[in-house]
Amino acid sequence: MKRILLTTVALGALALGTSAFAADLAVKAPPLAPPVYDWSGLYIGGFGGYGFGNQNVNNTTGPAGFANFTANFETHGPLAGGEIGYNWMVGQMLFGIEGDGAWTNIRGNDNFALGWNDANHLKWVGSLRVRGGITVDRLLLFFTGGWAVGDIDHTNTDAFGVVDAFSVHRSGLTAGGGLAYAITDNLIGKIEYRYYDLGTYHRDAPTNAVLPYTVANTYSTVLLGLDFKFGGGPVIAKY
Repeated sequence: MKRILLTTVALGALALGTSAFAADLAVKAPPLAPPVYDWSGLYIGGFGGYGFGNQNVNNTTGPAGFANFTANFETHGPLAGGEIGYNWMVGQMLFGIEGDGAWTNIRGNDNFALGWNDANHLKWVGSLRVRGGITVDRLLLFFTGGWAVGDIDHTNTDAFGVVDAFSVHRSGLTAGGGLAYAITDNLIGKIEYRYYDLGTYHRDAPTNAVLPYTVANTYSTVLLGLDFKFGGGPVIAKY
């Protein structure tokens, strides 16, 4: 009888000790980290938006007594295109490279501000840029900058209706930034602002006898885009 009683007490103590040890382990076990979105990988997509240009016409190359006539005029219109890029993640930081090209209908004229009418039409624009940003799970704040290129049609109409029309190929710099959000593991939406400086082109010998002139060209665009990212998705955050 005494042996049975001792055995029962020992088993009870063992059970209590085991329960306390298990409870202690449960309290000290680290919590599971929530999944965090992985932005790294290849993506491809499209975008559309609206652009605003500023053109500065200057005939300082004209003959003495006729120089320094200048005029500014605005151009504006829609644009749409596609892009491809690749991102790398370092912690919460994102680094990437992106190329894009867009058709545009950004156009306008100076309404005979200098005695003749200058009209500009940006036909297309493209760029190759680097990107950098910071992520908060599915949200990305990014900045971008690089090289840009485009084609511009220019038409000059004098007071008698004689037209001098030509096209130029320009290159320059672009920079901007925006916000992106991973709607699903593969579908990413974004809003982006981008500034382009396509430099200055010269018309040294207009065919309609208008004074020689130069035109400086800058543009601002606001874009909405949708990208498809290949692979990736949420990953387990590390603490």
